[in-house]
Amino acid sequence: MAVRLPLTPRLLLLLTLPPLLWAGNAVVGRALIDSAPPVLLNALRWLLALLLLLPLTRAPWRKPGLIRTHWRWWTATGVLGMSAYNTLQYQALHSSSAVNVTLIAASLPLAMLLVGRVGFAQRIRGHHLLGAGLSLLGVLVVIAQGRPTQLLALQFVQGDLLMLLATLSWAGYSWLLTRRPPALADWGWIDVLALQMAFGLAVALPLAGAEQLWTTVPTRWDAGLGLALLYIVAGPSLIAYRCWSLGVGEGGPALAGFFVNLTPLFAALLSGLLLGEAAQGFHAVAFVLIAAGIAVSAKS
Repeated sequence: MAVRLPLTPRLLLLLTLPPLLWAGNAVVGRALIDSAPPVLLNALRWLLALLLLLPLTRAPWRKPGLIRTHWRWWTATGVLGMSAYNTLQYQALHSSSAVNVTLIAASLPLAMLLVGRVGFAQRIRGHHLLGAGLSLLGVLVVIAQGRPTQLLALQFVQGDLLMLLATLSWAGYSWLLTRRPPALADWGWIDVLALQMAFGLAVALPLAGAEQLWTTVPTRWDAGLGLALLYIVAGPSLIAYRCWSLGVGEGGPALAGFFVNLTPLFAALLSGLLLGEAAQGFHAVAFVLIAAGIAVSAKS
């Protein structure tokens, strides 16, 4: 698909910054596997982000009845988008690398097709199937670690499977965003995000408490964890979301979609620099396949 909109420096920044921050989230999450258990890390992330947004919210206080009326939508989006997705991602990073996690997350088009068809009766077209097939092949390359014979034994890494579940969760969240109740049309992005955080935390906080009964990962309340949380809250949770919203508004979703593929590339570069997890040849193959699948799927 030809891009007719000029790629101004502002638009390039708005669409490049979110994948960079999301890649950093995966790398930081990987670095914290010995500093904080995953469910607690996710709960702290959204609790701190919510505390920052609360003073800026307006609609929830003016129209509290819309919260009660549409509680099912708030609950589903909060649990899938904030509680389930991020908890599964942080848990996946305990046994899978940051590069693998972001590459599997890049298979979102396949998850979107599956959830759209099963949950929302959406028609799947031929080029969608081709794109989904390429994305799936890329995921299989990651899981097989470049060795096709490994697929015959179906020996999956636990983190890879958890990230597949996380991707399905994000697909469900994304579809639900397209079913936003009309009564909420005039709510700003801060109002919507803050309410989703609140409903997600209603699940994440009790789970974080229960996690303390079985986790073997100690929580290290030190400067390193504090700085990591500062980045996770300010970057992937707030700045990336706002930049992405502005970028999609200015460049359109079709153009923005191609920039998502930068996430695994950034994750590979950051992992090599910060964690010593250098990208391997099969990562490049998987990236090309997933990027091609998304490009094919994006055609109208």
